Amino acid sequence: MAIKGKFIVFEGCDGSGKSTQLKSLANYLESKGEEVYLTREPTDSPFGSLIHSCLIGRISTDEHTIAAMFAADRLDHIHNGLNGILKKLNEGITVLCDRFYLSSFAYNGGFVPLEWVISLNAPVMEAVTPDLTVFLDLPPEKSMRRVSGRGDKERYETLEKQKLIRDNYFALFERFKEREKIAVVLSREDREQTQAQIRKIVDEVFGF
Repeated sequence: MAIKGKFIVFEGCDGSGKSTQLKSLANYLESKGEEVYLTREPTDSPFGSLIHSCLIGRISTDEHTIAAMFAADRLDHIHNGLNGILKKLNEGITVLCDRFYLSSFAYNGGFVPLEWVISLNAPVMEAVTPDLTVFLDLPPEKSMRRVSGRGDKERYETLEKQKLIRDNYFALFERFKEREKIAVVLSREDREQTQAQIRKIVDEVFGF
């Protein structure tokens, strides 16, 4: 059965403004008459809660385990019969997702073998491909300034790691350029200006 809804993913380094821009886009699409479902990774499921505890250091574990947990959380995310991504898409609902498999490749793939991380996510990639991935680009130095005021510091929130992750993203964009539709958008201090650029790209996806 052909998927009916549009699937748009937001990617970016920490502090890039994904959540803010995703919510603004949801309001815009709803004003156009689209039914929209917002979701994120890690999810709110027991899998996602466990990952969050690992990311903030409440649970000590290694990078291989975290990569595997992300893959498990993602499989449940797409196949869950209650509110899974595929269920929503097949109901004709537009799904906006804060992070998807490219996050695992950029983050986990920087600390364990990338090909292994990709193989873990192969079932997800076979099941669904985003209609559009919006990457909000932000220099790592600005990224660290934006996250410095948050509460718990997460596992990947260091300048050195953010530089590596950003480089990984751009290498992935080149590698998957024939498979994925990716738009790189500068995350500006003027949020409305950033949103305007995102909407222009999304309009093309929907044919508005």
